[in-house]
Amino acid sequence: MTIAISTMAGAIAACLAVSLCSLSSLFALWLKPDTLHRVVPYLVALAVGVLLGDAFIHLIPDAIDRHGSVSDVCLTVLVGVFGFFVLEKLVRWRHDHNVDSTPTGGEVMPLAKMNLIGDAMHNFVDGILIAGSFLADPALGLTTTLAIIAHEVPQELGDVGALLRGGYAPKQAVLYNFYCSLTVLPGAIFTLLLSQLAESSLSLLLPIAAGGFIYIAASDLIPVLHEPCSFSSLSGQTAAFGFGIVFMQFIVFFEQFLIAS
Repeated sequence: MTIAISTMAGAIAACLAVSLCSLSSLFALWLKPDTLHRVVPYLVALAVGVLLGDAFIHLIPDAIDRHGSVSDVCLTVLVGVFGFFVLEKLVRWRHDHNVDSTPTGGEVMPLAKMNLIGDAMHNFVDGILIAGSFLADPALGLTTTLAIIAHEVPQELGDVGALLRGGYAPKQAVLYNFYCSLTVLPGAIFTLLLSQLAESSLSLLLPIAAGGFIYIAASDLIPVLHEPCSFSSLSGQTAAFGFGIVFMQFIVFFEQFLIAS
């Protein structure tokens, strides 16, 4: 299949625009340490809401639509949860045996590294979705890109909050988060070169990514939110958690509106 240069250029440009969304977290570089320390728990709560909302409202339903079998998709989600459990075990084992290899900003917790891995995989999937949409129709590619950008901004803010809570310095958190966002490009290139294989792989990659998000949110991030027990932290974190879920539901309505129009 011959791919038009304009289609390839559009898909790559869209992926770069999505990657640049990760820089929406640059505000962390200008906040005072005390202010940043107070803000981080609310960003972590936002990350939990966005991750779980993305998994249950976006990724799993999309995988079911593509695959057709609810039981198979649910089983693959469990495979994703199990895989990220094993992966975190390996990360923790390496962490325990290589304590001198952590960045200079302080000791980096495994939850931060797991978040980077999950985010990189998610962005790779986004690259497949963007390029696949441009191959089908440039107009569909544009609407898909807009929908992905809309949910990337709150997710990137939450991701940086999780990285900061995990021990990275603000500059490291923003930089590593940006590096992870660049995996959208290999996802797009993979799709442009092997479109049929990439499209069929989504029924596997989407639920695995959902399983990873569920594991990271439930195992690594939610326990962190229970550490401060004041009423203000309870109300603020609950609001941020709920906002993340509501925003992801709004994105689903936004996507449906764009497709319908």
